[in-house]
Formats: sequence, structure tokens, C-alpha cells
Amino acid sequence: MSGTSLDGVDGVLASFEGQSCTVLAHVALDLPDALRSELLALNTPGGVDELQRAALAANALSRLYAQAVRALPGGAAVIGAHGQTVRHRPEAGFTLQLLNPSLLAELTRIDVVADIRSRDVAAGGQGAPLVPAFHRAVFGRDEADVAVLNLGGIGNLSLLHRDGRTLGFDTGPGNVLLDLWCRRHQGRPYDAAGAWAAQGSVVTELLARLLDEPWLRLAPPRSTGRDLFNAAWLAQRLSADWAAVQVQATLSEFTAATVAEALLAQMPGAQELIVCGGGAANLDLLGRLRARLPGVRLVDSAERGLPPQQVEAAAFAWLALRFVDGLAGNLPAVTGAAGARRLGALYPA
Repeated sequence: MSGTSLDGVDGVLASFEGQSCTVLAHVALDLPDALRSELLALNTPGGVDELQRAALAANALSRLYAQAVRALPGGAAVIGAHGQTVRHRPEAGFTLQLLNPSLLAELTRIDVVADIRSRDVAAGGQGAPLVPAFHRAVFGRDEADVAVLNLGGIGNLSLLHRDGRTLGFDTGPGNVLLDLWCRRHQGRPYDAAGAWAAQGSVVTELLARLLDEPWLRLAPPRSTGRDLFNAAWLAQRLSADWAAVQVQATLSEFTAATVAEALLAQMPGAQELIVCGGGAANLDLLGRLRARLPGVRLVDSAERGLPPQQVEAAAFAWLALRFVDGLAGNLPAVTGAAGARRLGALYPA
């Protein structure tokens, strides 16, 4: 898995039995700076020679995926490979994740299941989020309403009702704007533990401008990405009067507000919020979430059996297994697709 944060590749070797998932090994590889810069540039339309650059970036990412696979113990029956999202436009009928699955299969000599989102979009769905079905399998409880928050570049919630209903949707930016601002003003890829944001005060006017985004008022099913929440979007809402640390604190509050408001609106009876993804290590952000959700217990996903950095990679391993077993991987109630669909395409070893 490589996500919207563009910080690296996570790989797991996972074993599944019934509803249980056991991660046997995990590897995390940094994205080389040149590849990260190219992938980020390809998120913005209008570049020169985009088709060739996209193909070469897909090859480079596939080699990094292969490196991750080789760093794991052998024995995998299939690879579930997400690729790097550079466009997510379900309203226009497409989502695009860069990858060369044929090259990955050639390099690893393992079957690859890839292009996992497109079939859901073809069926009229958002193509995201796809992880709620996996969250239901590993985190769902019969005695409580539980929510799972993935804080990657984009935040998304899975709502696991005790009666068996499962819903899910994107909440808005997770780390994407926080990372962008930290890289620009601190020269670091992310604000470790949210320490910089914790030093600033929230700018009420800026927070109001951020929360005024029309997308945030859409009812689920909904999904988003860098197509909307990017540097240009943020620049339109900024004033030179505000210090950089104030902006960082406000962006942290913005993420917390969008998550809390969405959870309270869609699952007011939630008793537990399981947090995963890179943002689970952002103590400032978690503190802001706790302040906005006083009646909800925040739990690190490691307490429920899967460390935060392993959850999403394990989810795509699970989706690959669903494909191999001929089973649907999407939840129409989550994505808005016309029905349950077998997700992905097979690239044989």
C-alpha cells in the first residue's frame, strides 16, 4: 500500500482464517525523494509529457513494491497491490492508481491483483473507501457500535454498527495538508507527534474558512483526495497575517473537527473510535479529537490486534484474497455502487 500521504510503501505478509487476520511480517520503505516529487507533480493536470512520465513513475513504484515483497518472508500466494492514486474523479467515472502490475508479477513471480478500485467506480460507486468491509471483519463487535478512523493523507471512517450494518466514507483531509505545511515551513516530511502544531493557537477565522468547503456538506457516500484538498485549495483560504505555526495548529483542529462532526452526525451512539494510519502517532491531533468527542473512547488499533501502520496494507491483502475466492470486495452501502462487485484484475506470475 502507498497512500495519499506519499510518505512510503507499507507491505505485510498476512494470513487469513475465517474473520481473523494475522500479520506475519511487516515492512515499510520510504519513497525516494525523486519519485515522491514526480508522483506529487502528476497529481496536478497540465504537465509536460504526462503519459510517459506516468508510465515511468508506475514502473519505479512497481520496483519499490517488489523490493517490499522481497523484504518479507516467502510464501505469499497472491499480492494485493494498490498503486499510487494520482486522480480520483468518481463523479467523472474514473479513478487512477499508477502501477505496472505486469512488471510487479514479473519481478516477484507471484500473482498480482491490482486496479482494485475501478470496478466499483464502473458500477456507479465512489471506489472508496474500500476498507470498511475489512474493518467489519477484524474490528466489528456484536455488543457495541464501533467506528474505525484511518488517518492517512485523507481521513476516512468505517461505522460498524452492532446490528451488522456497515457504513463508511471519507471525512476530508487527514494528514495531507498538515504534511504539506510542515514540509514547506519546517523542511520535514511531517510534524512528528504534532509537536509543532501543539505550539500554535487556532485561528478562528481560518478554521471557519476551511470548514466552509462545500464538499464537507455532502452526504455519504463520498470520497475525496488531492484533486480537491491540495496546496492551491489551502492558499485560497490563507492570509499573510497568520504565523505558520498558527496555520499548522488550525489545520490540526480542522482535521479533528471534520472527523468529529462526521462521526457525531452519522453514528452519535459510537462508544469506541479505533484509530489507525500514520495520523495515529499525531498526539496533538488525537488530543483535539478527544476534546471534541468526550463520550467516545479513542483506541489505538494495536490494542485491537493490528498496529496502525499495518491496517491498510492488510486490508488490500484481504481484498486480493476476496478476488481470488471469487467474492465481492465492495460494500454498496459504503461506496454507492449499483451492487456487490468482485474488485480488481489478475496479473499472473
